[in-house]
Amino acid sequence: MPTTHRIPVADDESVVAVHHEAPTDAWLVFCHGFLSDKSGSYEGRCERAVEAGYNAVRFDFRGCGEADGAFVDQTLSDKLADLRAVVDHFDPDRYALFGSSFGGKVAFHAAAAADRVTAIATRAPVTYNRAFDGYRASVAREGSHAFDTGQRIAGRFFDDFDQYPFDAVVGNLSVPVAIFHGAADESVPVGDSFEAAQHLQTDVLLQKFVDEGHRFSRPAEAQLRDLLFDWLATVGAGES
Repeated sequence: MPTTHRIPVADDESVVAVHHEAPTDAWLVFCHGFLSDKSGSYEGRCERAVEAGYNAVRFDFRGCGEADGAFVDQTLSDKLADLRAVVDHFDPDRYALFGSSFGGKVAFHAAAAADRVTAIATRAPVTYNRAFDGYRASVAREGSHAFDTGQRIAGRFFDDFDQYPFDAVVGNLSVPVAIFHGAADESVPVGDSFEAAQHLQTDVLLQKFVDEGHRFSRPAEAQLRDLLFDWLATVGAGES
């Protein structure tokens, strides 16, 4: 049965992680998207991961789901700290990362600075910071940007965000990368993934899903899972 863990991070705040246990030394940690949380598709992905022999972990970044903190206060640096705290809590010898949308950006920058990551898989990842230019303009004009969900970002988000250009990942990443991206993505242009794949100095699998937008349909999600675990086996991500 999955177990729930409340993990201290900083400033008396904590995040909530769910561990789906497998009787192996292989680990896969999932990073959810910007306005998302650890629920929904992540539960199914973790269950599939266990079937494939991985200890799977899904968690809420601060300001999301069951974690502490306000969304408007969180930055990319905070999300990276949250991920580090989760990994340190379970302390696997080696692990793979899966990041969706903004979680993909977290995964990329985390792996570029870590030495235990075996592989990175992403779905519709934010790579180049220009994907957030519309939100940046809104913050410059209004002082903050409010999403349809009611969550907001303000200037401090971009002050921090600008410290993490994708070029910093390119020169420091050596593990295999998989990118799954919908060709009709209305939020993060699929062209950004093609450009990122071209510049990354490591092995990259790039799968374009022709009729998919930023959110995948159920059939596309099923196909993604098949491709993901076949690829992880191929690159030896679960080997210790």
